[in-house]
Amino acid sequence: MPKFLHQFHHKLKDRGWSWKNLTHSFPFPDLQPLAIIWIVVTGTLLGVRHLGGLQPLELNAFDLMVQLRPDPGPDPRLLVVTITEEDINTIEKWPISDRTLAKAISEIARLEPTAIGIDMIRNIPYEPGNAELVTQWQNPKVIPITLIGNSKQDPAPPPPNIPEERVGFNDLVVDPDGILRRNLMYANNGKTTLTSFSMRLAFAYFNSKKIDSTLTEKQEIQANKIVFSKLRADSGGYQNINAEGYQIMLNYRSPENIAKTVTLTEVLEGKVDPQWVKGKIVLIGVTALTAKDFFSSPYSATASGNRPMPGVLIHATATSQILSAVLDGKGLFWYWDEWQEILWIAVWSAVGGCLAWRLEKSLNLIAIAIAACGSLFGFTFFLFMQQGWIPLISPALALLVTAGVAVTYKYEQSRQQEGIVMKLLGQQTSPAIANALWKERVHLLESGLLPGQKVTATIVLTDLQGFSTISEKLPPEVVMSWLNEYLSVMAQEVQAHQGVINKFTGDGMLAVFGVPIPRTTPEEIAEDARLAVSCALAISSRLPQMNQNWLDRGLPSAKMRVGIFTGPVMVGSLGGATRLEYGVIGDSVNIASRLESCEKDRQEDTCRILIAEETFLHLADKFDVESWGALHLRGREQKVNVYRILGSKKK
Repeated sequence: MPKFLHQFHHKLKDRGWSWKNLTHSFPFPDLQPLAIIWIVVTGTLLGVRHLGGLQPLELNAFDLMVQLRPDPGPDPRLLVVTITEEDINTIEKWPISDRTLAKAISEIARLEPTAIGIDMIRNIPYEPGNAELVTQWQNPKVIPITLIGNSKQDPAPPPPNIPEERVGFNDLVVDPDGILRRNLMYANNGKTTLTSFSMRLAFAYFNSKKIDSTLTEKQEIQANKIVFSKLRADSGGYQNINAEGYQIMLNYRSPENIAKTVTLTEVLEGKVDPQWVKGKIVLIGVTALTAKDFFSSPYSATASGNRPMPGVLIHATATSQILSAVLDGKGLFWYWDEWQEILWIAVWSAVGGCLAWRLEKSLNLIAIAIAACGSLFGFTFFLFMQQGWIPLISPALALLVTAGVAVTYKYEQSRQQEGIVMKLLGQQTSPAIANALWKERVHLLESGLLPGQKVTATIVLTDLQGFSTISEKLPPEVVMSWLNEYLSVMAQEVQAHQGVINKFTGDGMLAVFGVPIPRTTPEEIAEDARLAVSCALAISSRLPQMNQNWLDRGLPSAKMRVGIFTGPVMVGSLGGATRLEYGVIGDSVNIASRLESCEKDRQEDTCRILIAEETFLHLADKFDVESWGALHLRGREQKVNVYRILGSKKK
């Protein structure tokens, strides 16, 4: 068993849980499939995570949270002297001469800084002025750098005759994706343990403030009660990094505004305010693009032109982090133990499974899943603001994947059981009716009937103008083919607009919007009415193209009438054991039929759509209508206010 699963197993066992109890002795048999899904999905994700498969995503999430944090502004304890492209052009020499560097150090030193860090390799002379620079190296406040490198050919020694306690290495640790997120504080070059450039600068500042540091029992540095805990190979979102040496997470302060900056030219010309230097840490380094001393940071993807960060600003960031942790009480990044992270992922996996298992409507599930992911991100980001880095992508995937697998399982189980129900009924129904039949499966299997219920629905009834004449002129097989093309288009639009085709009446159709699932709220009823009108308009828009196609093939064109009415109907099973039909009955159906057939001579285009006021009231001014006034409909004593639908209103 891998170490992380072994730890998790013991933690569960300590709490009285075991895999056997979760499966074979599961207290709720109906939830046993969910328990199995939870175990399989969680175990698989933990395995992928342990192998480092989720590390890139977790690091991307880390970068995003770094970018979202507020910018605290420049660290007032630092000053960065940048050697820009303009400085190099002014000096007309690169690398800059020892004399130029010596003068810059001298100008800074006279303003009484706490420490001067030189982020440039100067192990060989760059005449003229080497003697002047050697003199400046004797200043105990000056801290030059050395490079350890990754091979025997890489090391670059510090300037000659500099005490070891005044030299810091400037090697940086880059993650597998090329982004720098860690600070290497101590490293071994095979002979001795070396201190990083940022640590030398920060502890020079601490020494000036009389702040002592000690080693804990775990051989970790402690300064002013702040322990610099070593980064582990599996800390936070990491899983398989090289954590050798003494590493901590690099807590970026800002994408650019890390410290106040001045240029080398300003220093050489004496234009630096003494207050910017006195008692501060001053870093001198190159920011010119031609020097190629740049590194990708979590900010690089959002910076203008995807520009990485100069090395001197990286060292300034690391120095500022150490100072802020010890002096400002901001602490350092902390992490959960591996077993806590595993439990965290398992809990969110269980949340996803339970949501999918209990929620029937997919929209509700999607909305709650989004809310759950938002809560997960919010909590993770809150801890991140408190310097806590815990997994984000792993629990989010656990939630979504477990929910997805549970939904898929429920759907497949439902589909198989629904097939059994439909086989027992021995007839084909629309998907919506099939869903209603499935919801009433217990009653259906007991009695063979779907109980009647009263609902408010919108009825759509259509008819072709002059179909009798058309059928007389064409052979039956041609009429059948022609009619099927027409009815197929109508069926497509009805289904696309969430309606149910109750029956085809020869050349017409009876469709219902709002069944078989009862629609109870005014909003739902209004939405059904709008969908019904939109469906009729969609059919109307397709009729000219069908007519042209028929005319090109020598077939007759068609005109149609549509009647739409919103009102109460009774729906349920009609018939007996040998012939069963899903019936829709009620006066609302009759009114829709009368609307379709009233004043047949008033048809100005290929498709006339008439509605009653009961439907008009639900349209929320989303359609252009023409009032026909109060009309007598056949078979009705009271007049009905009739409107003609002209089209959808343009937004």
